[in-house]
Amino acid sequence: MSRPQQVARPIVRSLRQATGSSAACHSRPIALRQFSSTSIRKDETTTTTPAAAEPAADAALPGDKKPASFSTTIKQGSEEQLSRFLVPELGSRRRRAALATTGEVPFEQLPYQCFQEARKILAQDRDEKVAKIVAETAKAERLEAADASTFRGGEQYKQRRLESLREHIEELKILADINDPLVKRRFEDGKGDMNKPVYRYLAHRKWSSMDRKIVLQRLEQFHIVPDLLPKFEPVMDVKMTFRGYKVSPGAILNSRITESAPTLRMQVFDKGERVFSVVVMDADVPDAESDSFGKRLHFLATNIPWDPTKSILPLTRVGIDPSASTTYTVTPEPGALAVPWLPAFAQKGAPYHRMAVFVLQHADDAELDAAKLKELYDGAGREGFSLKSFRDKFALTPVGFSMFRSVWDENTADVMIRNEIPGVDVEFKRQRIVSLKPPRKARGWEAKRQGPKFRHLWKYTKRIKGVSFTKRGERKR
Repeated sequence: MSRPQQVARPIVRSLRQATGSSAACHSRPIALRQFSSTSIRKDETTTTTPAAAEPAADAALPGDKKPASFSTTIKQGSEEQLSRFLVPELGSRRRRAALATTGEVPFEQLPYQCFQEARKILAQDRDEKVAKIVAETAKAERLEAADASTFRGGEQYKQRRLESLREHIEELKILADINDPLVKRRFEDGKGDMNKPVYRYLAHRKWSSMDRKIVLQRLEQFHIVPDLLPKFEPVMDVKMTFRGYKVSPGAILNSRITESAPTLRMQVFDKGERVFSVVVMDADVPDAESDSFGKRLHFLATNIPWDPTKSILPLTRVGIDPSASTTYTVTPEPGALAVPWLPAFAQKGAPYHRMAVFVLQHADDAELDAAKLKELYDGAGREGFSLKSFRDKFALTPVGFSMFRSVWDENTADVMIRNEIPGVDVEFKRQRIVSLKPPRKARGWEAKRQGPKFRHLWKYTKRIKGVSFTKRGERKR
């Protein structure tokens, strides 16, 4: 038992005994003041504690175990470990502690005086921001209805002013709700409406705090820039899962897991709908003839509509025919499949392969011809795929990135045989380069100990695989 529990236990027992004795003797009842945002008054009415509340006091005794539900239990461990056991609606440790101590009290009615007073201040601040939003919106409407010829800069000046006012209105909308505890709670629970700018702002701030930094580190660490693109800055969150397994950027995955296409979790942070293309490519295809590395296209899907309210894109369902499955019903995802999924693989002896996943946005939301893409890049067109040429040819802009790595493992051969991929029996070995320098004569300590007298030392200097010596200890040429 901790020291605070040892100190609090006698106090709670004495209060419980005083309550019981006062109820038995019908003496003056103990005043139990309910929550209030004002100071206590002398003429405040008092209430008696019912006898039925005594078991509750016993349960609230420090050190006693209360029957808490699984969802409100505060478990020990890191956040990554707790995420496997607790439901995602629990949020942070502070949130779990509040749930465990407040019971079924609604969040906005928590009986904490400082909390309620702070909510009043936040409500006043929100009213001020809402009034500013109304005033700025009316100002923008007047400006939009005005004739552009009345301005010195003309139509260009008018559009610039309108854009500035709209940005200011969006900023006021964020500031109006950014400090609201209910908004933060919904965001932590994953129930925020991404159509509202405050939730998009919170999501972007969370992504920029760590995940974006990891992606930028992987781009530099694995030389994605400039090997695949001359320069690139991600502006959207892209995460991958293979068969339910979360993949951190740059992780080495087993060939059996990557045999089927992954599921992408994509989140954009600006309003409006846009059209995407998804490219998965291998940046390290060995070419033994030229003693270099090439590139290969593993997947290509295009014409995928996306907006901030969407978050999950299973690549296995893009462009499929729902009537093709006879065992169960499959809901197809919008978009067109140009190049089907080719499992990631690496031959034995080859270094790891960088499997890059790029999300590219279409210019002016124009759709591409999937049949033309299939003709260009499917089949033999997979080999030698260039992301830079693909970007320039179809006027695309890379906006999202993720990656994983593939190596030869115990399941690679089976995956290649099942998918009819050639090269199962290929093994890469390092070529031994023989030195062109002439043999160096022995000198110093080595020269003095070349005779038969030091035969016991020859195992360190002469019995070398691939090198033979004469009986006198001289190296054969």
